[in-house]
Amino acid sequence: MRLNELLGIEFPIIQGGMANIATGAFAAAVSNAGGLGLIGTGGMNLEMLREHIALCRSLTDKPFGVNLMLMNPDTEAMAQLVADEHIAVVTTGAGNPGKYLPLWNEAGIKVFPVVSSVALARRMEQLGATGVIAEGGESGGHVGDMTTMALVPQVVDAVRIPVVAAGGIADGRQLAAAYALGACGAQVGTCLLVSEECPVHENYKAAILKSKDNDTAVTGRSVGAPVRCLKNQMTRAYIRREKEGADLEELEQFTLGSLRRAVFEGDIKNGSVMAGQVCGQCREIRPVRDILSDLTTGAERVIAGLQGDRA
Repeated sequence: MRLNELLGIEFPIIQGGMANIATGAFAAAVSNAGGLGLIGTGGMNLEMLREHIALCRSLTDKPFGVNLMLMNPDTEAMAQLVADEHIAVVTTGAGNPGKYLPLWNEAGIKVFPVVSSVALARRMEQLGATGVIAEGGESGGHVGDMTTMALVPQVVDAVRIPVVAAGGIADGRQLAAAYALGACGAQVGTCLLVSEECPVHENYKAAILKSKDNDTAVTGRSVGAPVRCLKNQMTRAYIRREKEGADLEELEQFTLGSLRRAVFEGDIKNGSVMAGQVCGQCREIRPVRDILSDLTTGAERVIAGLQGDRA
């Protein structure tokens, strides 16, 4: 079963729960465009989440979800809120959501934890997750070590629940490849940063549009906090101090508030311009629906062409 059939949406695509970007308004825009929009709790407190859920509901009658970053100090209250609100889908990151799964399952919520390993995927299946999002290190933001091409098929082989592919997906060829690896759909983020509806600063969008294939870097590997973003003055200084042996406390000074500076103020020199390795494929600003439709129809064309080659 494809992801769109499972979730009752048009396209088999989930919007990534990008902190400070995945607002209630943006989630509604993605859901109205045929995907599954997510409200991202990174950078939110409980009342902000409540407000964004209400806003999203006022703007769409389509299914939408909430991404819970489990390191958020309000996570426990947020977990209860999404259950009380009967949110259609919950995705999770930065931790193990096992303690909340009984609550969400009882509320009829479909739960898709983001995983970066086979072991975690198996654990999520045992705890009752609806499916998992296997995210490779090509993605933007917080990343794991394994690539999507290697991770997805191993997770598919290890679990019986649906697997959504994430990381390195921006056009129909990559979505078709995700299907070939056994995924039922995809979660995307970077290609939606350059949508008309995305609320990031215009400087952020312009930086993505100008980027090339090798224009991202991963900071924080040495201290166990890897984050992928566009190379800029901040990442160069951060990586230089990493190589010199700086500890986590010092390195955090480079990134404190840096995502907000990029998203809201357009500081693309000293801010964290989080983006995946597909940034070099993002060449124009388009409506969300056009992006989602092209991903889906492009994948169908690729698959049809491959079947034709075999005929």
